[in-house]
Amino acid sequence: MSDRGIGARLEGVRATLPPGVELVAVSKFHPVEALREAYEAGQRVFGESRVQELLSKTEAMPADVQWHFIGHLQRNKARMLVGRVALIESIDSLQLLALVDRLAEERGVVQRVLLEAHVAAETTKSGFEPSALLEWFRSGGYRTLRATHICGLMGMATNTDDEARIDADFAALAGLMADIRAAAPDLRGFDVLSMGMSDDYPAAIRHGATHVRVGTAIFGERDY
Repeated sequence: MSDRGIGARLEGVRATLPPGVELVAVSKFHPVEALREAYEAGQRVFGESRVQELLSKTEAMPADVQWHFIGHLQRNKARMLVGRVALIESIDSLQLLALVDRLAEERGVVQRVLLEAHVAAETTKSGFEPSALLEWFRSGGYRTLRATHICGLMGMATNTDDEARIDADFAALAGLMADIRAAAPDLRGFDVLSMGMSDDYPAAIRHGATHVRVGTAIFGERDY
């Protein structure tokens, strides 16, 4: 990790992004002071993975920050999050999706979400099995939603040095996105593909990522 400041590292990452690719600065486990430094350098989209940490940071950061929730969302904490974030990137079950939809309807908001697809080799990663997710779209399950906008997909590549495997994972996510669009031609606003992190986001971009989630390359190693 460079000893340059957060602002300089942020600019270095931005310089590698083509037009149209949104940078989500993954700020989980980093102090508010680090987020403020990124904010002063122009960053407005931040990603957090713990509900309580996100909510505490919303109180400390300016109101124009867009918060993305990128961690596993426990159903008993969904009530704390719905309507408070710009995007929930990690919807990983139909049960959670239904709950978020009900909560959003109760609150009179439209909650934007991504569906997390599991393509990585690790069984520890969560998400929908791609063929099951495609079948759900093909059957029109999304039409039952009343207050949730499915904006696209999120996924992670296998944690490996095998570049061919990483490329295959990102290609699978991009292929699933295309298959869903073909299977559900009346789907609207399904255009976000969030994939790629500090170590592999250039490969994700090559495969069509519209959002990349970069933390370590901006903020340095996390304090757990």
